[in-house]
Parts: sequence; structure tokens; C-alpha cells
Amino acid sequence: MHIPHPLIRISGTALPVMASVAMAACSGMTRQEKNTAIGAGVGAIGGAILTGGSTTGTVGGAAVGGVIGHEVDKK
Repeated sequence: MHIPHPLIRISGTALPVMASVAMAACSGMTRQEKNTAIGAGVGAIGGAILTGGSTTGTVGGAAVGGVIGHEVDKK
């Protein structure tokens, strides 16, 4: 029996859930708020992958991604 790597299992579950939440939540958001949310989501996934699924890496990635997303397209 083949057991998938935990990161693959996390990514396979997190991506569809995040996409659903993002589409529902972004309807009343400004462009900057959307960029912040998207950056945080991408950062969380990246942090989880880079640190082997650690909570600290996931939260840190979300924070860094959120800041970067917030600054994109800023006038």
C-alpha cells in the first residue's frame, strides 16, 4: 500500500479549500485586500512545503506572503 507524502496530502486538500474560500470572500474586497489574501495563501502553502509542514513555517510564510501581496500594485 502506498501512503502519500504528508505535503502532497496537505497541498491536495488545502488548494481546493483555499480556492473556494477565496472566491467567496473576495467579492466585496478592494484590489489591495485581494492581493493581501492571495499573497497570504500562497505564502502559507510555500512555507508549509519548504519547512516540511511545520506550523511555524506555514504561519511565517503566510505573514511574509501577506505583506508582499499588500505591497503589490501599491501607489
